[in-house]
Amino acid sequence: MKHIPRKRFGQHFLADPAVIDAIVRAIDPRPAQPMVEIGPGLAALTQPLVERLGRLTVIELDRDLAARLRAHPQLNVIESDVLKVDFAQVAQALGAIKIRICGNLPYNISSPILFHLLPFAEHIEDQHFMLQKEVIDRMVAAPSTSDYGRLSVMLQWRYAMECVLTVPPEAFDPPPRVTSAVVRMQPRADFAPVDPALLSELVQVAFSQRRKLLRHTLGKWLEGRGFAGEFDVQRRAEEVPVEEYLGLALRV
Repeated sequence: MKHIPRKRFGQHFLADPAVIDAIVRAIDPRPAQPMVEIGPGLAALTQPLVERLGRLTVIELDRDLAARLRAHPQLNVIESDVLKVDFAQVAQALGAIKIRICGNLPYNISSPILFHLLPFAEHIEDQHFMLQKEVIDRMVAAPSTSDYGRLSVMLQWRYAMECVLTVPPEAFDPPPRVTSAVVRMQPRADFAPVDPALLSELVQVAFSQRRKLLRHTLGKWLEGRGFAGEFDVQRRAEEVPVEEYLGLALRV
């Protein structure tokens, strides 16, 4: 029976063989590597991946799709909301120090998934995700650009990232209204040892009023914390490089 894509799950299934092949080549799966796919859907990406890996763990929330996937002898199916999955436990269950993660993420919850994965970065070798291109543009954005924001700072702190493929809407069924892309995310070994919650709050305050100078937002926040160090608040949030936000988070 044909699966009807569910709007509430943000389901858009990959259907273009050439695009699927290009994504698999970008991921470059090798036999026996411990890999987890988020949102395998109709297994368009799953099948070529598992053919190269031998075994694959998949996380699927849709009950009907999870039942179909369980019939595949080479798949380990975790039927769950990905936002509730402990990826350290997944790595442990696979007997792996680090796991590789990939997936065509539901566009309606892509940012929450990226933030959920952040604390598990030490258990992850790399991540390859299909996302809205505009989200990836924000992830990899440089300072002093309109795309640069909280997502850029939080993710660039922990990952080296690059866009490896652009995917048109017609590669999906049903086609989304946006252009998609694939991002490669590799956790940094040399990341600044900041408190993630503090950095998140600091960056959120900084970008809360993008058009105003930081003295109206971050300046007041720093005053409230009794910060006596030096930091130029006569700038807008988008003008401050990631390294400066990290340096500040280590001093407040």
